[in-house]
Formats: sequence, structure tokens, C-alpha cells
Amino acid sequence: MNLNKLKGTGVALVTPMHKDGSIDFKSFRKLIDRCIDGRVEYLVPLGTTGESATLSSNERRAVLDFVTEITDKRVPIVLGLGGNNTQEILHTIEEYDFSGVDAILSVSPYYNRPSQRGIFQHYKMIANASPVPVILYNVPTRTGSNMDADTTLQLAHEVENVVAIKEASGNLEKAMKIIKNKPKDFLVISGDDVISLPMIAAGADGVISVIANALPKDASEMIRMCLEGNFDKARKLHYKLFDTMHAIFVDGNPSGVKGLLASQNICSEFVRLPLTAVSKAVINRFEGMGK
Repeated sequence: MNLNKLKGTGVALVTPMHKDGSIDFKSFRKLIDRCIDGRVEYLVPLGTTGESATLSSNERRAVLDFVTEITDKRVPIVLGLGGNNTQEILHTIEEYDFSGVDAILSVSPYYNRPSQRGIFQHYKMIANASPVPVILYNVPTRTGSNMDADTTLQLAHEVENVVAIKEASGNLEKAMKIIKNKPKDFLVISGDDVISLPMIAAGADGVISVIANALPKDASEMIRMCLEGNFDKARKLHYKLFDTMHAIFVDGNPSGVKGLLASQNICSEFVRLPLTAVSKAVINRFEGMGK
């Protein structure tokens, strides 16, 4: 694929749910259309924000089929497909229909606490099996394992089908080391809305965003302004969004952003256990933020 399509703003889509925990596809359609109308560059279903860990395999297939159908090739789709069982991921890759998928986003293996060599071999096997490009995803606050910059760079230089990283360690120095030493066509994507501006100023290529679920127009415009070097306008949008970016993580993700979406009448605030929905007081706090 043309990797330029993955520059800008990708949306880590929430999975809207009814009170009983079933997937709310009517609201899901509304969310997808609103994000695309808000000029985001691509969609990322079934990631952490999509609560993929609590969806069954049949539900994950249904979500992918639905997002592919509703998107109808208007923007690229990056599928969240990762885990800590390498063989299971390879089996899933064999079974899935990738005809509507442009790339996969694969989280670094969690819980097992693999060595850097284990992380490298895990991703190498996934990349060799995947029919579409692979985006690495480093998020140590969730996985309990931090992928070193050297491991990222080794994968970027040695494994042809590894084309990008979503770097969500929050460590700007580490991100800059990757940016400085990566192959020319390898993308570095922020995994944190709040530091996407400084990361792009350092040479990153965009963000996979949570806030863009609720505020796609401002969030994606801010990133475009950064990429165009118009940091005066980008800073204004960044600080317009700044308090909301923090507020949606007070009660965890995606509980917070679903609360904001509920205040906008896009979808409900409901999530699946072990997550819990934000309180009405928090939703009331969002009133006026999502305008």
C-alpha cells in the first residue's frame, strides 16, 4: 500500500455497546460516518480502545466486517490484531479475510514479559505471515513490557513487511532515537494524543488517536497543520483540545471517551467488565467539551 495514506490521524475506534453489553451497530455506523466526515485519514477498529480483549472471536469478525462495509473504501482500515500468543495470531491471520484491510496494528506481547529477542521473533513471524503491512505497537503501561528503540529499529531495517510503529511509551527521547535512525520509508506514529504535536515536530508522521472519536475535525486538522509545518495554528488547536485530552483518561480508556461520546449523543457510555462506565458526574463534566 501507499504508506502516505497512514500519515495524519488514525482513529482508535471505540466499539459502541448497549447496556446489556451487546454491540450497538446503529451507533457504530454514526461514529464511523462522523469520523470520516471529520476528515480523519484512516480508521483503526479492534484496538485497545475498541475493547478487543473482551470481544469474542465471532464479535471481532463481525466488527471487522461491519467497519469494512460501512467505510466502503472511503478511508484505509488498519485492523487491531495482536496478543501474547504468537501461534494464535498466526492462526487468526490464516482465517481472516483481509480484502478490506490495508494494514494491521499489532500490540507488543503482554503479560508473558518476553525478552527483546522474543519480541523481535514474535513480530518477525507475524510480519512474514501477514498479507498486509504490519504496524508495531509499543504501549508499556498496558503490556508491562517496553520494546527498546533498538528492537524497533532492527525490525524496521530487517523485516520488510514491518512498515511503522505506534509508539506510546510517552518517551520523546526514545521516539527521537527511532526517528533519527529509521529507514526513510518507515513511519513513526504517536500513540498519545497529548504529545502528538511535539512528536511530529521531532519528525513523526501522525497519531492513532482516541480524542478523534469525539472531536475528529479539530483533532485531524491539528495533526495536518503539524505535518504542514503550520505550528502556530496547530498549537491553537492543540490547546483547545488539551483539557479534554486529559479528561477522557481520568476514569480510564475507553470509558472516558465513551462518556464524552454519550454527551454528544453519538453512542452510550457503556463498556464491558472489568471496565466500568464513567459516572453521570463525569459525563456532566464533558458537557460543552465536545462542541
